[in-house]
Amino acid sequence: FFPPHVLVRLFFFLFFFLRHGDTSIYLDNITRILDRLLDGYDNRLRPGFGGPVTEVKTDIFVTSFGPVSDVEMEYTMDVFFRQTWIDERLKFEGPIEILRLNNLMVSKIWTPDTFFRNGKRSISHNMTTPNKLFRIMQNGTILYTMRLTINAECPMRLMNFPMDGHACPSSLGAVNAYPMSEIVYTWKKGPLSSVEVPQESSSLLQYDLIGQTVSSERLKSNTGEYVIMTVHFHLQRKMGFFLIQTYIPSRTVFGITTVLTMTTLSISARHSLPKVSYATAMDWFIAVCFAFVFSALIEFAAVNYFSTLQANREMRKAAALKARRATSTKAYSSWVDQSGVLKKRMNSAPLFERPAKTFPNPPVNAQAFLQQGSAIPDNNVLTGTSIIDKYSRILFPLSFGAFTWSTG
Repeated sequence: FFPPHVLVRLFFFLFFFLRHGDTSIYLDNITRILDRLLDGYDNRLRPGFGGPVTEVKTDIFVTSFGPVSDVEMEYTMDVFFRQTWIDERLKFEGPIEILRLNNLMVSKIWTPDTFFRNGKRSISHNMTTPNKLFRIMQNGTILYTMRLTINAECPMRLMNFPMDGHACPSSLGAVNAYPMSEIVYTWKKGPLSSVEVPQESSSLLQYDLIGQTVSSERLKSNTGEYVIMTVHFHLQRKMGFFLIQTYIPSRTVFGITTVLTMTTLSISARHSLPKVSYATAMDWFIAVCFAFVFSALIEFAAVNYFSTLQANREMRKAAALKARRATSTKAYSSWVDQSGVLKKRMNSAPLFERPAKTFPNPPVNAQAFLQQGSAIPDNNVLTGTSIIDKYSRILFPLSFGAFTWSTG
């Protein structure tokens, strides 16, 4: 029997010997599997060449979406693009179910020559090494993942700007245009979950990413029929910036400034847009604001004109009334004089010769003068409210509010 400390040392020696021995055998098996897989393999031929159709299943995981450029009509996204297909030439048997390999293996086997049809610029990340994942399953299934930054076109119709929404597409197919008789693209997880966009991946300032839809279509040409895979990212523009910069200021200047301010707002609103040949909703809004400002100027001129006419008319009436009152005053004075002379004569005559006391009646105008007084009525036309102003106070706010409600 050995002492206990010797037995412990012997146990650890046997453990490490067996472990390193098994590792060496394991590594040798993997090396032989890889050598056997590539023996006689021609990466220029697709799997099942001359036989069944090769199905390439795809899905996309978006790590970052944005920014979106309205002027250039394009958008940028950073994605993990995954492709899966079966290559029976790479079937193997061994102690492991999945071979996890680096990107050096990619160049030695056949891979789909997929490209993004509406992409302007695409970058494959290589820091610190090529960002690619490559796996081979025992049944010959291949998983090929790469990290890409894609700058793609996004056709926009800005008729409803800034209440607009857009569907930015991303289409993919084969560079060499394998017809459907050779290669078929499908969505790996179905049409609902093949494109994943985590909420924190969207970093858009002017838009909300409200969802995405995927589809596949067939493209016919003179050289055959092909499958095109498309994902649409649905965007809805945020209104906050334009409410602060344009809509609220335009409602303020409606009543207190001139057309110059509206012109400045119109120019500033156009800075963030491409030079499109049609009018946007923002253009129509500012044009209507122009119309309201112009209508307010016309309303002011009309009120001033009609008020002046009415004031002149009242002044002429007052002058005529004053002239009539002057005439009445003169007639009354003459009547008073005649009455005084008649009284003196009657008082100096003998009693038996005095006639009955009769005095001439005062003129009618004089009676009116005595009853009405001698003050000229004040002219309150200029200090009153014009009927045009009364209606405008109601019509302008209601019509502008209705227009804003309909456009919002």
